[in-house]
Amino acid sequence: MWLIGAMFLLGGCTVGRFFLYNFADTRDHRKFPSRELGPSALPYTYAISEPEKAPRTITVAGKETPFDDYLERHATVAFLIIQRDTIKYERYFKGYDPAHVHTSFSMAKSVMSMLIGCAIADGIIGDVQQPVTDFVPELKKNGFDAVTLEHVLQMTSGLDFSESYVNPFGTAARYYYGRRLYRYMEHMKLKRQPGERFEYVSGNSQLLGLILERALRAKGDQRTITQYLQDRLWSPLGMEYPSSWSIDRKDGGIEKTFCCLNAPARDFAKLGSLYLHQGAWRGKQLVPEAWVERSTMVDTTNGSAPRYQYQWWLPSREGDFMAEGILGQYIYVDPMRELVIVRLGKKPGGVPWAQVFRSLGKSYGP
Repeated sequence: MWLIGAMFLLGGCTVGRFFLYNFADTRDHRKFPSRELGPSALPYTYAISEPEKAPRTITVAGKETPFDDYLERHATVAFLIIQRDTIKYERYFKGYDPAHVHTSFSMAKSVMSMLIGCAIADGIIGDVQQPVTDFVPELKKNGFDAVTLEHVLQMTSGLDFSESYVNPFGTAARYYYGRRLYRYMEHMKLKRQPGERFEYVSGNSQLLGLILERALRAKGDQRTITQYLQDRLWSPLGMEYPSSWSIDRKDGGIEKTFCCLNAPARDFAKLGSLYLHQGAWRGKQLVPEAWVERSTMVDTTNGSAPRYQYQWWLPSREGDFMAEGILGQYIYVDPMRELVIVRLGKKPGGVPWAQVFRSLGKSYGP
């Protein structure tokens, strides 16, 4: 106990919260202040397949196992398979149900990409070639003039950021548990020239949040990032349940845009369905089709990685893509088979989930 007490004194509140909360957990939305995302006035409910078209078994290392048992044994709390906007398979474990709110972790990065695409379409942001210092001039002194919005989207900015949640003094832990994100971002630094190579770091996604907030203010728009999400996507998508976005501090805080969007599985699935339909939903183009295409195409230019594009993971070169969170949260989209899969879990469970999704997809089409 004396060691924990010493950490509180030496490291301040952020380190103290790290030891108090221990490590990231699916219930973290209860620990942090947040802004509410309300259910839509016109909720959309997926049709449910009758009869269910469910995978009965899965074969791993030559051993066939009932699929439900496999999911439960590997720390899954929710699993949905949706094809052509119809739920083919839906299971909940460990006390979860369709209304149970779950923290997104880094799936929120993909949502931030959606919002940047919306902001460009709305004329709030010019284009992806704008330097980030157009929005955050404080970073000029740290050499960010050459960093564009596209560099940040691609994770090729060269940002100096330690992507470790197990080190209480690391950058990611400070951003996750800290209460001064504005101050942290003002002191961002680069460790290499932008455009040299891909490096996945959450600081890029948090910077996207600050850029969007500043862009809104520059247009005289006082909405928070959460309110912008509510108006542009959440309500039009017909989200069914009360949700939220965690912020760093109760008074005057900013959304943790690298993580921490909190919603139930079916509403997360609608984000995947939106991109399955090239950004259109219920007769409205919510995200520009060109943005969806650009965000999910393989690109290896200017330091980009073939497996990552505009805050989305690309598990193959066959057109599928996914949002992914650190504890095994996934929104997987297979356009060829018109398929969306959502997996939420307490941990990844030692499973190569992208391979599982791709294998499942084959049973739902050619």
